[in-house]
Amino acid sequence: MHSSFFLSFHGLGFWLAGLLLIVVLGCGGQGHQDSPAAAGSEPSMPVPTAEEHLAAVEAWHAGRIERLRSESGWLTLVGLFWLEEGENTFGSGEENDLVFPPTAPKTGGSLFLVGGKVQLEAAPGVEITFEGEPVSQMEMASDATGNHSRVEMGSFNFYIIDRGGRLGVRLKDKLAPALQTFEGIDRFPVDPRWRIEARWEAYDPPKMIGIPDVLGEVSQVECLGAAVFEVDGQAIRLEPTGELSELFLVFGDKTNGKATYGAGRFLVLGEPAGGKVIVDFNQAYNPPCVFTPYATCPLPPKQNKLAVAIPAGEKDWGHH
Repeated sequence: MHSSFFLSFHGLGFWLAGLLLIVVLGCGGQGHQDSPAAAGSEPSMPVPTAEEHLAAVEAWHAGRIERLRSESGWLTLVGLFWLEEGENTFGSGEENDLVFPPTAPKTGGSLFLVGGKVQLEAAPGVEITFEGEPVSQMEMASDATGNHSRVEMGSFNFYIIDRGGRLGVRLKDKLAPALQTFEGIDRFPVDPRWRIEARWEAYDPPKMIGIPDVLGEVSQVECLGAAVFEVDGQAIRLEPTGELSELFLVFGDKTNGKATYGAGRFLVLGEPAGGKVIVDFNQAYNPPCVFTPYATCPLPPKQNKLAVAIPAGEKDWGHH
């Protein structure tokens, strides 16, 4: 597994709207009462009013729900199948190597894995399209390329994922039951206390940190710095990954397994400026593994597992 996983996993489309709002808020900041950044010699960022902060968080959340409800969102994910070398037949029939849900064609076709490349061949009479055009056979690029090949078959679409050189098929259905029954996500009340103006400590040079995932693999990903602050007198140091304009954090806290998902949550930080960075836990959100057992989610590294509770952001969803 490698760093391209994180680019494909998030994709700019998944949270760009939310990132824009966070960056806008990055022009303002409140900071926790115990934050060393708030008490430091450098001037603090301008502070948005409680009403402005609430409006921004609510707008971000509305965009988050809209993306989840889209036909390409995580609620549509209904299958994950790992490919074996050679031919892999697919369809709803039990005789297939990759058994799709009952509403898929009984015999959909085959995926041939040869030397790290995947060739699709549609079964006779089955309509599979790529970019709106019917295809009988084609080579499918994986998400490791940053631009995977997504094909459609009725209400289903599928594409190839690469996890550390292991290739699989991710299957989505725009008529998935989870999408049809989704009614939103419970959250903690928006609280300006959890919009923290932290000190940004840049790493020069950047360092590599290990990010584990639910498959038991560990990715070495570049970390450009750390957000440093205090909560209730306890020093906190969080290490995000990604570019400065899109810092992504996988973190855990003492609410996990109780009010929030047991394996942690995600958060996008504001872009650092003037030695400061905004960490707004009100925009902490659930990983895709909350919504489907077929996602391959990253987990918090040890340094991002907090010994304090963060009662902000999204609560747990569904049954696990």
